[in-house]
Amino acid sequence: MKMLIKNGRIIDPASNTDEVKDLLVTDGIIEKVAKDIDDASDSIIDAKGCFVMPGLIDIHVHFREPGFEHKETIRTGARAAARGGFTTVCPMPNTKPVIDSVEMVEYIRNKAEEVTDINILPIASITAGQDGEYLTDFENLKEAGAVAVSEDGRSVMNARVARQAMRLAAEVDIPVFAHCEDKNLAARGVMNAGNHARELGFYGIMNAVEDIIVARDILLAKNTGAKLHLCHCSTEDSVRMIADAKKEGMDITAEVTPHHFTLTEDDITGDDANYKMNPPLRAKADREALKEGLKEGVMDVISTDHAPHHRTEKERPFAEAPFGITGLETSVSLTITELVDKGVLTPLQMAERMSYKPAQIINSDKGTLLPGRAADITIIDPNEEYVIDSTLFASMGKNTPFNGKTVKGRVRYTMSDGKVVYSYRPGCEIIVDKDVPKLI
Repeated sequence: MKMLIKNGRIIDPASNTDEVKDLLVTDGIIEKVAKDIDDASDSIIDAKGCFVMPGLIDIHVHFREPGFEHKETIRTGARAAARGGFTTVCPMPNTKPVIDSVEMVEYIRNKAEEVTDINILPIASITAGQDGEYLTDFENLKEAGAVAVSEDGRSVMNARVARQAMRLAAEVDIPVFAHCEDKNLAARGVMNAGNHARELGFYGIMNAVEDIIVARDILLAKNTGAKLHLCHCSTEDSVRMIADAKKEGMDITAEVTPHHFTLTEDDITGDDANYKMNPPLRAKADREALKEGLKEGVMDVISTDHAPHHRTEKERPFAEAPFGITGLETSVSLTITELVDKGVLTPLQMAERMSYKPAQIINSDKGTLLPGRAADITIIDPNEEYVIDSTLFASMGKNTPFNGKTVKGRVRYTMSDGKVVYSYRPGCEIIVDKDVPKLI
């Protein structure tokens, strides 16, 4: 089976390519990338005016299954990923039960195999039950298919346990994804600490809540040699500390979410829990530091921290509602609108932050359009303008602060192993689910 993508702007960080070319896919594998390919093919996609990128990779999502299927399932999360241009996603372990065993890793992988053609690579918890005390079996979890370990949603507050985890992770060669939040210092906070929080009558979350754990974990990674990835960074000092660590040659990576490089605390104008996330929206200086960090390569990855909630949960008052927003279906457009269109990132840097670098962090051979690799491909029209409408989300979660925002950049095709799992043309969107065997 051959598919030919014609006239697209091929953007591939692995080969430092940013050029209009054709791309030929044969039986789910990229066969060649060249000018004016005229090989016979079974289907042709005209990608004129579009970015043709390696399939996007999100190494930080929450799919809620098992245990919280009223918020999201693996199937609906995968549909949202496909609609957002993502061919690989890594769900965090804060499910019920927690992904803390070989059996749970296998459950996620088997469930994903049943319901979707995109790649779902689970992240396992650092401690049993995410209780912060006893380490899980990193070696066997990795062998079962876990691509990282994390306590996301919680910090490993005990520094001794955190150091033990990093020592073991270094021995096993599995990355540690750190949720940097001093829970004790955060206390009852619900938004960024400062004058605006006081005006709205909310308890604040200081930058130091994040910065203290970032500093601690960098020092522990230096001591143990662990591969450390810092999740959803949000502060100016986090960027500075990461830059300093990299100057020392440390094996540290870090991510920024679209909501943190787009919004600030000033965008919270009332009791709307769709603006409540953790870390919270910070000050303008923090946002600008994050953008500069992405531009300079200090911050390696754009991840969504996709955190869907049921409608009734986000209808609660701001102080009572859970933290988190959806992100998979708005990430591309926000990145193009806020970063690419404004000259913060080039399209090549966008592909690097959203595909190539995430693949490297989880030790995947994806994230490239090199011949011989699996045809995980995302085609994006960077010029199409539209209004975000959360009612059209494939995710069960509609909790976004971006509903009604005018943006640029529309995903036109998402392909996983050469199979089109999402396609869009005006007036018609198609998400291709994996067939579920029927009971006889």
